[in-house]
Amino acid sequence: MKADRSQVENRIRAAIQTLLADEIPPGMNRDITSLCALAGVPRATVYRTYPHLKAIFEEQRSHQQDTATNTDAETHQKIPFEKDRLQLKLTAMTTKVHELEHFKSTALSRLAAQHEEILRLRSHHTTDDNVQSIW
Repeated sequence: MKADRSQVENRIRAAIQTLLADEIPPGMNRDITSLCALAGVPRATVYRTYPHLKAIFEEQRSHQQDTATNTDAETHQKIPFEKDRLQLKLTAMTTKVHELEHFKSTALSRLAAQHEEILRLRSHHTTDDNVQSIW
């Protein structure tokens, strides 16, 4: 008799762990009815013989729901701050991209002007000058 009672209690504890670990089988919920079905025990048995396990299950389930609710509320409070932070980061990166594009444009213009100056100086080079060509 004691062995049967111990086995039933172990099955109920295992079912509690399963339901609280988000491993809820299809068609079941996180409630006493599903707990009993998963453990293979009638509801009356849980209420009469194992009220301490029922209390543990309900307490842990309630705690999980409170924690999930608090976490969701905190997440919803953090979203606007995260959005603002990301918006500032995006603005800074956009500004940096524009600065780099301006730098690129300026650098290309300067290189083109220097190249033109080199070509102009080469075209004015004559054999009478005191300048030797390196090409």
